[in-house]
Amino acid sequence: MAKTYDVCIRGAGIVGRSLALHLAAKRLRVALVAHDQPGNVAHSDVRAYALSPVSRSLLEAIRCWPDEAHATPVTRMQVQGDQAEPVVFDAAQQGVPALNWIVDVPVLENLLKEAVRFQPLIDMLDHPAKAELTVVCEGRASQTRQEYGIDFDVKPYAQWALAARVRCATGHGQVARQWFDNGDILALLPMEGAQGNLCALVWSVSPERAKSLLDLEPESFCRELESASQNALGSMELNSERKTWPLQAAQARRWTGTTHGASWVLAGDAAHNVHPLAGQGLNLGLGDVAELVKILDHRAYWRSVGDPKLLRAYERARKADFAVVGGSGDALQQLFGQQHPAWQALRKIGMLGFQRSGPLKQWITGRAMGTKHRTPGTP
Repeated sequence: MAKTYDVCIRGAGIVGRSLALHLAAKRLRVALVAHDQPGNVAHSDVRAYALSPVSRSLLEAIRCWPDEAHATPVTRMQVQGDQAEPVVFDAAQQGVPALNWIVDVPVLENLLKEAVRFQPLIDMLDHPAKAELTVVCEGRASQTRQEYGIDFDVKPYAQWALAARVRCATGHGQVARQWFDNGDILALLPMEGAQGNLCALVWSVSPERAKSLLDLEPESFCRELESASQNALGSMELNSERKTWPLQAAQARRWTGTTHGASWVLAGDAAHNVHPLAGQGLNLGLGDVAELVKILDHRAYWRSVGDPKLLRAYERARKADFAVVGGSGDALQQLFGQQHPAWQALRKIGMLGFQRSGPLKQWITGRAMGTKHRTPGTP
């Protein structure tokens, strides 16, 4: 007789494994389906994510938070645009130990894999299994989303992301740095702990510029990077391969439904994509995990985990959050992509005003840190 499951999760990335572990902790039987998805972005050797305090709490609850060497706290963030004075976000002004943490993806993935391996209520499968609820978190190129006939509205940006890791002559000092320059968006994110000098690079540029940067010899590439970063960290050398992928904003029109009599929901990049400039992509995905776990855990005992009423509540909550986070990121990308002098002057005035805005700046910083969300298992 075939084994029965409460939840079948299609996609065993960070979002899928985190969800599986949280649901198993609630005594639900989980099938976790792992298979490669075409179109997933960079190899694990260059990926790093900026994770919020709420995302940290969610991962700590399943004992999968990396050690200090692989989860570097960001105590300060500097954003340089058209204005001479950068916009600065400071953890001390927020009364917190860190604004976020830059997490080494391979280390986090290995922690999640090991945790899943030792969880008896999770079965790793090669093919989907019958369950009361299917959760689709296969990434932006989800095959299941296509099979279910779910419309995925995609807005391509005229940009590719180029990712790598670079070793810098000067220590990063736990500062995340970002530059907006003639439509390009460059971010250098601190890694290897508080005293490290390794940075994760995410450089959003035109497709033509991305290809030309890929073709450069490592030394020439680093000279270009040093110039674009205004020599903030001195001389640099590549510490990894360079990887590129096209950028887009996207959202599924439906995040829940019923197909062939079985309930499903979307989560992570299968439901939504955002520009990396605000570093909120994985935080949104883990927010999906937190909301779905909360709703299923608080359901009445007589309700199935596939109850459409519960799943519609999940969809409403997550779409509302995505509208704010995704909309803000898209607006910033559009704003800084305008090169007319009038737009440059407007940005300069706006950035200077924001830097000196006090309560508004503090509120927006708290919102970006996810302080308005609750993590499963917390009051």
